[in-house]
Amino acid sequence: MSTRPTQVSDESLIKATGKPWAYWQEVFSHMDAKSLPHKEIATKLYEEHNVPSWWCQMLTVRFEQEIGRRQAGQRTDGDYDISVSKTIPGSMDDALVSWQEGIGKQSEFNGVDINAPAETSESSKWRYWRIKLQDGSRVLINFSDKGEGKTLFQLQHEKIADEKAAGKWRAYWKNIL
Repeated sequence: MSTRPTQVSDESLIKATGKPWAYWQEVFSHMDAKSLPHKEIATKLYEEHNVPSWWCQMLTVRFEQEIGRRQAGQRTDGDYDISVSKTIPGSMDDALVSWQEGIGKQSEFNGVDINAPAETSESSKWRYWRIKLQDGSRVLINFSDKGEGKTLFQLQHEKIADEKAAGKWRAYWKNIL
């Protein structure tokens, strides 16, 4: 699959946590992280090492990928997520309307039937479009203002059954974009 393993430069790690990756590898070794579930590892990083919560997840996922506990894009429950994004011209509202018009009354995506009509919502900073598919996966699209008449289109496809399907979905959505 084309999903890359979680990689963060030492420079970014040092800026966020004050320590390079080699330091965190030692921390994982001392806490015997190989024997701990994801949540417990992340909690220990947060509580015992004062790591910001997002970085707890980033460090834990990278560790789990390095030891072979999970593949890139795989969640702790075994399902896979993929995401694709693109900056497009226009406002958030224009982007949402364009997306809805572009997909029309589709009853399926990539050969998988839609489970129920799409739901939309909005906040002052975001526009959202969500749909559930018959295979149990779901597609979430967020539109956010990038300024200068541009919108960031972010698509996340969650709860994909396996790595092979995740690769197929990634290619499908990139083609759609």
